[in-house]
Order: sequence, then C-alpha cells, then structure tokens
Amino acid sequence: MRDNSENRLAVGGVDWVAVLAYVLLVLMGWLNIYAAVYDDAHASIFDVGQRYGMQLVWIGASAFIAVSILLIDDKYYHVLAYPLYWIMILVLVGVLLFGKEVNGAKAWIMLGPVAIQPTEFAKFTTALALARYMSSYTFDIRKPGDLLRAGMIVGLPVLIVILQNDTGSALVYGSFLFMFYREGFNGWVYVALIMIISLFVFSFLLEPVTLLIVLILVCAIGEGVSNGNWKSKVTYLAGLALGSILLYLLFNAVLRIGMSWHTAILIAAVLSVGAVVAYAYRYKIHNILTFILLFFGSLGFTYTIDYAFQHLQIHQQKRILDLLGLESDLKGWGYNVNQSKIAIGSGGFSGKGFLEGTQTKFNFVPEQSTDFIFCTVGEEWGFLGSAVIVVLFTVLILRIIRMGERQMEPFGRIYCYCVASIFLFHVAINIGMTIGIMPVIGIPLPFFSYGGSSLIAFTILLFVAIKLDASKHELLT
Repeated sequence: MRDNSENRLAVGGVDWVAVLAYVLLVLMGWLNIYAAVYDDAHASIFDVGQRYGMQLVWIGASAFIAVSILLIDDKYYHVLAYPLYWIMILVLVGVLLFGKEVNGAKAWIMLGPVAIQPTEFAKFTTALALARYMSSYTFDIRKPGDLLRAGMIVGLPVLIVILQNDTGSALVYGSFLFMFYREGFNGWVYVALIMIISLFVFSFLLEPVTLLIVLILVCAIGEGVSNGNWKSKVTYLAGLALGSILLYLLFNAVLRIGMSWHTAILIAAVLSVGAVVAYAYRYKIHNILTFILLFFGSLGFTYTIDYAFQHLQIHQQKRILDLLGLESDLKGWGYNVNQSKIAIGSGGFSGKGFLEGTQTKFNFVPEQSTDFIFCTVGEEWGFLGSAVIVVLFTVLILRIIRMGERQMEPFGRIYCYCVASIFLFHVAINIGMTIGIMPVIGIPLPFFSYGGSSLIAFTILLFVAIKLDASKHELLT
C-alpha cells in the first residue's frame, strides 16, 4: 500500500506542460465560444443562459473531475476497465432504444435540461478495455485470435454508434489503428488501408480505363521494386499493350462488335495471368502471386465502390463529391465549408480582433460554436492565432506519447497511445474539415467545441493518462 502522502496530487510527477497546454486550450476555447455566439443583448461572459456561460459551468465540472482523477489510485483504472466498458455498452444500447434524436443521430440522453452524449465517454472506456486486454501476459498481437478479440472490443461500440446514425463518432474509433501500429501490428495492413483510401478517391477522379491502367502500372512497378529484372516488366507491359490493341481492333474493326478500351485491356490482363504464373514458377518468384492478387483485389474493390456510395445518405454523398471538387453547391451541401473558408481566409495574418469577426457575428457559419469553432479562431485571431492553437495541440499530443513511452507497464503505454490517437484524429479531422481538406463528419474540436459531454470526456481521457504517468514517477521515487 502506498502512503497517503504519496498518493496526493503527486505534484512532482505530474506532467505540468500537458496540464498547462490543457488549461490554455480550455480557456481559449471558452473565449472563442463567447465570440461565436456573442451579441449585445447578452454581453456578460458569465451568463449561464448562453452557451459560453454553460461552458464555464462545464469547465468548472471538468476541473473538479481532473483533480479527482489525480487523487484516485491509478490501480482502479486497471481494475474497473472491463466493468466500465460493459456499463457503457449497456448505456449505448439504451440510447439506441430510448435516446433523443438530434440532427439525425439518436445519440443523446436527456436529463432534464441537460443533454449527454454517451458516445464521447465510450471512447474512454474502450481505451481502458483495450489497454487492459492487450496488456495481459497471454496477449500476442501476432495471434489472429487475440487480435480478433481486441478488434471486437473496438467493433462493438462502433456497431452501436453506427446504428445510432452517428457515423462521424464511429469513425473516431479508427484512430486506435495508430496504437495497434505502436504495439507491433503488421505494417502491410496500413499499406492496404492507404491503397483502399486511394482507390476510393481515384475511382471518382479517374475514368475507369485510366484507373485500370494505373492499377496495372502500380502492380508492375511494385513487383519490379520487389524483385528487380526491369527488362521483364517492360516486356510484359509492352506485350499487354500490344494484346489490348489487337483485341480492340479485332472486335471493332474486323468483327464489328463494339468493345471499349477498358474491356480490351481487362481481357488482355486476365489472359496474361497464365503466362505470369508460369514465369513466376519457372524462376521461383513467389511474391508475384501477391501482386496478382493485389491487382484483382483492387480491381474488385473499385467495382464495389459505386454500390457502397449509392447506399450512403444523400448528405454524405454530396459532402464527398464537394470535397473532391466534383460538385459545387455553395448554397446547399457546400455552404458550411464555403462560409468557414471565407471566415478563416478573411482573418489574414493576425486576424480581425476579438469579437470583431463579421462572419462569426452575423452567423454566416452554421454550428460555429461546435463543429466549426475553428473558423472563429481563423477569423478573429488570424494565421498567428490558428498556428498557436495547432502548436498547443501538437505539444499536448506529443506529451501524451511521451507519457506512454515512459510507462513501465504495457497498460499505461497502450492507454496513452489510445488517448494520443483520439486527440490526433479529432484535431486533424475537425481543423481539416473547416478548411475544406477533410470531409465534414461532425466531430468536435477537443476543449474548444461547445458541449459538456465532449469537454468532460476529453478531460477524463487526458488526466487518466497524466495520473498513470505521475504514478510511474511515484514508484521511481
């Protein structure tokens, strides 16, 4: 048992740089919420009838919770990891059945005048449960069974959140892939994910025949980088091109049966597989088969994209098309992002000044105190203010990663990396969507966006990591 004097705030072990970054971000967020909804009729920043006044209440609650976390023995986070996870799963199911629908998502619980979004807290309990399971002595990330069970810990809340129609919050759980990579997950999985995302984007930007040619070239070049012998790759590509031309001429000029270039190239590629397999067998180059499977797998994926896209909700389709520049509806689906970019761009280098933002003051930007809070920063504080915010978030995330690396046990390291991953995802996506380089998926900017659920949940995530780090210092001293 630790002495009570050692279990108090652990002043010497607390990462005060992280705490300072937290305090600055919270205070700046509060000021920006005030600027986002300010009007002369409600000028007092302490007016609890307004969002900025209520945010101050949530800040006070968060401060109390932060201090409480530092006072609680860190062993309880390990002991309570599974119970808290299952309690939150039951809460999420309850919200799905009896919750209130807001903006199309049935993700809220109403407690009198207060709305609570349990999804925000589920990130914390999922991170704890993952840390508990993956830190066990028997866990091995290379074992399919162990990896499957870890995936189920993440997948269960994701499934429920998707059923709540809150796709944006569900996507946040994908951030745990960063933690899995740190723990030794196969790097080729991430290469495959990058390829999937690239195929999704290029399937919209390129014509089918162009995309097919690109896939052939990528696989041929990849095989060349892997195995060398570039002469055989050039010979193969030349033969494939000649075969495609002959097929096209045969069906269109001789047989008078219409055939597109896409079909001709695809048939030629399929017919060439036999020769490629024979070549691989003769020279004992086994990984050529990997590139063949990669090509056909990628090709099959491109054919499923259109089907999946058609089953998205209409606003999700429009946001994707608007992001890729394929459609432009500045008064409809693209209104939010367009007004946000105008607000940020109008701030210039040093901004218009506190409470002087015209785009903000006249409510041109919807959700400007929640999802699009960063446009208020850009307009009133300019590039300099925006850069300060980004630097503070960067410092905070790096400090959390450092906390993880200082841990002597896997539980603390895994948890800290989960927290860093969640923060990184939220910051990158939220700021990215306000400047038009990321899709609008409706997730808050940590410590900035208005809302008690997100502020308290992010505070819990951070200060549990700080407590685990501080406890490590206690043990060393």
